[in-house]
Amino acid sequence: MKTLGLILIVAGILMLIFRGFSFTKEKNIIDAGPIQLNAKEKKNVSWPMYAGGIAVAAGVVVLLAGRKKA
Repeated sequence: MKTLGLILIVAGILMLIFRGFSFTKEKNIIDAGPIQLNAKEKKNVSWPMYAGGIAVAAGVVVLLAGRKKA
């Protein structure tokens, strides 16, 4: 339980610091024998700011719940 709580806290803090990330995906448009046409498409992944706060709070709850049982 302690490990899960720490992972949630660290992930939540990282989510608060980094609001999202982007990556480039190469898409194959035409593939006709020796002729190929590719396009690069930029994708963005983002999450709301409160999601990081919820993850931190859940991590604290898991840590406290694990200590009460021991």
